[in-house]
Amino acid sequence: MSRSDRAVDVERLDALPPLPRDEEGPVFAEPWQAQAFALAVKLSEQGHFTWKEWAGELAVELKAAADRGEQDDGSRYYHHWVATLERLVTAKGLADSPELDARKEAWADAYRHTPHGKPVLLPPT
Repeated sequence: MSRSDRAVDVERLDALPPLPRDEEGPVFAEPWQAQAFALAVKLSEQGHFTWKEWAGELAVELKAAADRGEQDDGSRYYHHWVATLERLVTAKGLADSPELDARKEAWADAYRHTPHGKPVLLPPT
């Protein structure tokens, strides 16, 4: 599917703090960024949190980064996205910190043992 074939919910995007995007929608430098974006959208669509709640929590995360003196050059935007996602997932009881830590370690182990150019596959949980 080409970018122009995808529907972009402009109202939802406009509710977010500044998001790297072009006229067709979000722009991702790495596949994991698109996956994090999609996960937040899916969890919101499933009713785990509202999009307004998501946008507010992301704004809090971005302000905290600015308060810590992190440069706002866009290079860490999706790191803040993931931190917000982890915080909401934990707060909503979808996973706890040890579960998230275990999944991160499983991911790291999987990519360390995946040959270059091959898809990284996680074992079932």
